[in-house]
Amino acid sequence: MANANNVLNRYLFDDLSVRGELVQLDDTYQHVISSKDYPQPVQQLLGELLVATTLLTATLKFEGSITLQLQGDGPVSLAVINGDHDQKVRGVARWEGDIADDAGLHELMGKGHLVITITPKQGERYQGVVGLEGETLADCLEGYFIRSEQLKTRLWFRLGEYEGKPHAAGMLLQIMPDGTGTPEDFEHLEQLTNTVKDEELFSLPANELLYRLYNQEKVQLFTPQPVEFHCGCSRERSAGAILTVDKDEIYDILAEKGTISLHCDYCGTSYTFNEGDITELYAQGDLQNKTIH
Repeated sequence: MANANNVLNRYLFDDLSVRGELVQLDDTYQHVISSKDYPQPVQQLLGELLVATTLLTATLKFEGSITLQLQGDGPVSLAVINGDHDQKVRGVARWEGDIADDAGLHELMGKGHLVITITPKQGERYQGVVGLEGETLADCLEGYFIRSEQLKTRLWFRLGEYEGKPHAAGMLLQIMPDGTGTPEDFEHLEQLTNTVKDEELFSLPANELLYRLYNQEKVQLFTPQPVEFHCGCSRERSAGAILTVDKDEIYDILAEKGTISLHCDYCGTSYTFNEGDITELYAQGDLQNKTIH
């Protein structure tokens, strides 16, 4: 069902002071994990980070971006997902050595931490560092919300194959910040949400899924927001990066290799420049400088 894929849905319970979010991703997740030949547990970790970033971005009340970055001394040194208020996302992981098929968060990251960076278009950048104290990424993030926001929050991440394609999905429940929510209300909804099945999350449209879970409650569902992979790399940006490097160094590389190739980790695209391209770049750069002066 196409309408259940690559969308984020926000919802509210009319009679209970709890808000919810539901994200369902297939193509977007597949884009993120297709740029490299990631081992299965690393794909799963990137999927969880992707779902978490999308859910957290929806809680932002401003234009800007959020980055979730795991760093550690384990086989995976870095796993990062970046998303913005338009739900344009991208991500990458770095790993080395063999990784067991059943490796969990701690086996992958070793001793490490999660850095949450919130960058509004207007105003100050905020960064929070979360220790990897929980067993799972969801545990770590729930602890972060309790400590930093004093808001009871539950996260569910589901990763798996559905109809032969990798899917990533998740849900968030959060007590409303106005102080009117009760622990009993939250617990009740938590128990209902715990019953969600992977297949339901991967395939059902939001209204149908929410009705199955909460058919005794009055649920207000907002307009869905599409989520899409967006890298932002381009030949022009790569050219700009070349111009920031010392000219002699660039010509040394050209003399040795014949071309200069820049590879984008996020999407796997390579941009190659030969000597003619480079000469033209410098000519354009000189022309622009003369125009500016």
